[in-house]
Amino acid sequence: MGRIKRLAAAIFLLGSCLATGPASADTYPSRPIRLLHGFVAGGAADTLSRIIADGLSKKLGQPIVIEAKPGAGGNIAADAVAKAAPDGYTLGLVTGAHAISAATYKSLSYQPAESFDMISTLVYYALVIAVRSDHPAKSLGELIAMAKEKPGTLSFGSVGFGSTHHLAGELLNAMAGIDIMHVPYRGDSQSLTALLGGEVPVVVGTPVLLAPQIQSGAIRGLAVTSPKRTALLPDVPTVEEAGVKGYDVRTWAGLLAPKGTPPSVVGALNAATLDVLKDPELRQRLETAVGGEVRGSTPDEMKQLIGSEIAKWSAVVERAKIPKI
Repeated sequence: MGRIKRLAAAIFLLGSCLATGPASADTYPSRPIRLLHGFVAGGAADTLSRIIADGLSKKLGQPIVIEAKPGAGGNIAADAVAKAAPDGYTLGLVTGAHAISAATYKSLSYQPAESFDMISTLVYYALVIAVRSDHPAKSLGELIAMAKEKPGTLSFGSVGFGSTHHLAGELLNAMAGIDIMHVPYRGDSQSLTALLGGEVPVVVGTPVLLAPQIQSGAIRGLAVTSPKRTALLPDVPTVEEAGVKGYDVRTWAGLLAPKGTPPSVVGALNAATLDVLKDPELRQRLETAVGGEVRGSTPDEMKQLIGSEIAKWSAVVERAKIPKI
């Protein structure tokens, strides 16, 4: 009987351990964490991932391994995160394109809001509309005038269909009454190469990638897409300054986890993220990386943001008559 009792006690103890699981708040994290993003290496999402991973790794005491799964405007990476085990060991860094996907795709294998547990937003930043330095348009107003004079003859490059960059161009089309054709590329670097090589006359890109080219004189920044000028490019006017009143496009980046991640783990990750974002050096690195503004959030605030972004971009897609894929 003593042996049976000891065996029963061992089974009970094992069951108790399994109930708490590897994602217990007391033990999490006990091994390396994967952080996925959906864009090419060297781009804004990759840079942001590495900066925040560095801070969180020190805070949580475990390595955070960055994994890029580029393609489909971030959808491939988002799908991988949605299907991962909800144990806190697979996270995703998403950008504004995460919400845009709901507006530009006929169907997705996941739901941008409901398939995830949100952790926190990280940073908000504007985009830049630019041309090569030898382009005849010296301002956005001149580019708009050229587009109106010869409809359908101009094109703009972006990081891909369904990206914030793409929709920023389409919103400009709709609000300025012009028709500049979209040409998708796989990442900021490819769209910039296309601009410099003359494949496209206009590009919509991130300040961090375009600023060095603007400062060197290789390309000309015509406008930033936010209501206020960015500190990274203080001499580049806003789209609204060019006469397109009410124009405002700012993308963002945030962290999320698969739906069903234990609340204690989500809470631990949110607390760690907000704490890391208070570090002055890390804040400066994030803001310098994208020319933006660091802004953390609660999980609920991030979920509300995604919902409002889906509604906003769905209206833009409908207004611009962009065909869904």
